[in-house]
Amino acid sequence: MKKTWIAATIVAGLSTQAWATPTHDEARQLVKSYMGQLKPELKKGMKNGGPVNAIDVCHTKAPQIAADLSEQSGWHINRVSLKPRAKSAQPDAWEEEVLTKFNQQLAEGTNPKKIEFSQTVIVNGEKQFRYMKAIPTGNICLACHGTDVKAPVKEAIAKHYPQDQATGYEKGELRGAFSFTKPL
Repeated sequence: MKKTWIAATIVAGLSTQAWATPTHDEARQLVKSYMGQLKPELKKGMKNGGPVNAIDVCHTKAPQIAADLSEQSGWHINRVSLKPRAKSAQPDAWEEEVLTKFNQQLAEGTNPKKIEFSQTVIVNGEKQFRYMKAIPTGNICLACHGTDVKAPVKEAIAKHYPQDQATGYEKGELRGAFSFTKPL
């Protein structure tokens, strides 16, 4: 089924400023909640077994946290990337365009923590609110997503993610984005 997108063009420019709408603010709070749950799990995984264990945490806990928050909030919650690790992280056309613009903003010197975008779109005749927030590559990310991933980590990645493309990042690069969708 082909999706039809009717919306203002993204090419007109992405802003790093927040739009003062309740839906946008709700999405921002969900990002904070998602990260507030995932980050401690990753840190615990790193502490209790290093990057190999953290991969297991990402493989099991991250999707569960997203599913729980989706069920509680009514939003579809996902993480996407131009270099996805999991099949579920493959961006759709809208997400791919936003990720490309996020990379441009990062190249222009925008603080990655401030890069976000939201838009109301029509998909297959249904109105949706879409929100994306950049995920910059931090120090903790480099053990599994960096340029020098150790052999045991590569093996663990291959076990869970045989089609992995999510390595080779440097600190500060855009690794992907949170992508949230809510039917209106």
